[in-house]
Amino acid sequence: MSIVTLLPFIVLIGAMFLMTRSAKKKQQAAQQMRNEMQAGTGVRTIGGMYATVKEIHEDTVLLEVAPGVHAIYAKNAIGAVLADEEYNRILDGADPIHTDEPVVPDDASSLTGDTAAGTGDKADKIDLGKAATPADAEPATEQPAADKGAEDSVKADADAAKEDKKAGGDDAK
Repeated sequence: MSIVTLLPFIVLIGAMFLMTRSAKKKQQAAQQMRNEMQAGTGVRTIGGMYATVKEIHEDTVLLEVAPGVHAIYAKNAIGAVLADEEYNRILDGADPIHTDEPVVPDDASSLTGDTAAGTGDKADKIDLGKAATPADAEPATEQPAADKGAEDSVKADADAAKEDKKAGGDDAK
């Protein structure tokens, strides 16, 4: 047999070796974490329950899941040993405010400094809807010139909203 025919098998065996090696390292790190666990520390089980360690035995751990409520778990059921400040933050339900982190705005208008976009001013927006009015619209009656321009923009916005609804836009849902 030549090396070319053996090359796929060699690559496959090498990949399997690397995968088992990384899995074995993860298992050893988890076992070391469980062995270094002490009474009074906060833990998260593999089921997602948070508890405080009360007693540690050879293969089991006594956890206090609520004040006065104790449960016995296998050591393998401990998913993570948490730092005291993280465990207290999770139990209190309070998220600490970090003043050194930048604040991310909810909308893009605050990033650009454009205040007109956030005020809902329709005169500055471009209408990309169809210019033709739908067939079921009522014919307009004669009105004074000052009111006609305002009503036309309102009517155009209403027509655009109807078209968007027909097309399945965000307002239709």
